[in-house]
Amino acid sequence: MKFYYSEKLSSFTNLLHAFTTKECGNLAFHVGDDKLSVQKQHELLSKELGYERESLVYMNQIHSDIVHLVTNENFTTPPTCDALVTNKIDTPLMVMVADCSPILFYDNQKRVIAAAHAGRQGAFKNIVKNVIDKMQREFDSNPKDIQVSVGASIRACCYEVGSEIYDEAKALGLAYSIEKKEESFYLNVGAILKKQLLLCGIKAEHIEFCDDCTCCSTNRYFSYRAQAQTGRFAGVIMLRG
Repeated sequence: MKFYYSEKLSSFTNLLHAFTTKECGNLAFHVGDDKLSVQKQHELLSKELGYERESLVYMNQIHSDIVHLVTNENFTTPPTCDALVTNKIDTPLMVMVADCSPILFYDNQKRVIAAAHAGRQGAFKNIVKNVIDKMQREFDSNPKDIQVSVGASIRACCYEVGSEIYDEAKALGLAYSIEKKEESFYLNVGAILKKQLLLCGIKAEHIEFCDDCTCCSTNRYFSYRAQAQTGRFAGVIMLRG
């Protein structure tokens, strides 16, 4: 199985993390694949990364700004939300994507982790602010201590949107994220996420983005824009015991 890793998060020995690729197989149950096949992919992934499959918490993602505090959830009880936060040991969190941004958060001082799903709607709703607010409220995290790694996602080169999305972005004060080429509009979700993270107090040197465009690199990633009927790759993060 092939993964890619965050340079920033890799420096913490008490942390497990990885971003999967297309070669790891589809990890989502809702895209039409045989459920037993998806379960098998999860079993292989858990063995490869070194965690108990049943302890994994993933989400029923709905493009919201909902952040869920993980307590007793596990593989069979995924919450409906778009971000997870916990300080529980040996409890891996997973975010699944196919063009949206998979975001992993880590506060090494309070030993708190989070995983978030941010597509256009998540970025427009500022889900990253809700994640950081949750980390502060529940665990007294200081944004200056939080490391953030954003995995591969669709980039402005491929993310063409309609004029109505430009109008929505403009109304939200996000017009800077729209690139106009001739008569077409292209959305840069990463630009929104970076600005939101900085406004939340995350240090610039603690923010990391993968430069890969999922739509340009369908040999390595699943891409909904390139092929609507497709699988999901994932970001995984876990506090080691």
